[in-house]
Amino acid sequence: MKRLLITGANRGLGAVCRTRLQHMADIIRISARKPLDPVQPHEEVVLGDLSDKHAVEDMVRGCDGIVHMGGQSVEAPWEVIRASNIDGMYNLFEAARKHGQPRIIFASSNHAIGYYKQSERIDASVPTRPDSLYGVSKVFGEALARMYYDKFGIETATIRIGSCFPEPQDHRMLSTWLSYDDFIRLIERIFMVPRLGCPIIYGASANQASWWDNQQTAYIGWQPQDSSEQFREALDAQMEVPPADDPRSLYQGGVFTADGIHEAE
Repeated sequence: MKRLLITGANRGLGAVCRTRLQHMADIIRISARKPLDPVQPHEEVVLGDLSDKHAVEDMVRGCDGIVHMGGQSVEAPWEVIRASNIDGMYNLFEAARKHGQPRIIFASSNHAIGYYKQSERIDASVPTRPDSLYGVSKVFGEALARMYYDKFGIETATIRIGSCFPEPQDHRMLSTWLSYDDFIRLIERIFMVPRLGCPIIYGASANQASWWDNQQTAYIGWQPQDSSEQFREALDAQMEVPPADDPRSLYQGGVFTADGIHEAE
């Protein structure tokens, strides 16, 4: 690619992508709400908020691909969720429609299906069961991506990210963990495959305790190589497994299923 946009590049997985996707394009355009330092010679920085339509058009203009990691990443009051994950998603896809229809990677979440039981194994064809306002916003983003593909042909890979950290932080993450290496390998395959379409992909490594089936997206050619099993013994020594009726052991979304509605102050 000539120019790849990474949104939300100042924190979390956006920062990981900024560091590890440098080889994907001649120019890496990074967007954030606050200044980023240091800026490398082959990087462009565009400051702006996803809820600002004109700022998002400036982000997207001239890009061949988008890795959309920006937005609200945890549960929050509706006003916060709406601005970043509803209005922001619409602004992003409208900008993509107007400016070359670049291929998009959308960071969705396991919280779009959080109310499925951990005893169930599911694929991308199951109905969504969001466990939070945050999860609802991700379902909206998935639906928006599908509409823009069917109506305008914009190809988007939706990744329902599990728990992407250097290592699992609790027993639930033994099922949801996605290593940084596997995550980057997935992004590489998404931009490499000749025809993408609009798939939903579960973002998890090759964990023995997996709940998710990616057979429907095998054509992408992504084969995760890491497993959370190497961390099980250490986790067992650090903490007890939650009781079977605890949300952390019962639902795929974990504690999000037990959280209330966050109201604005």
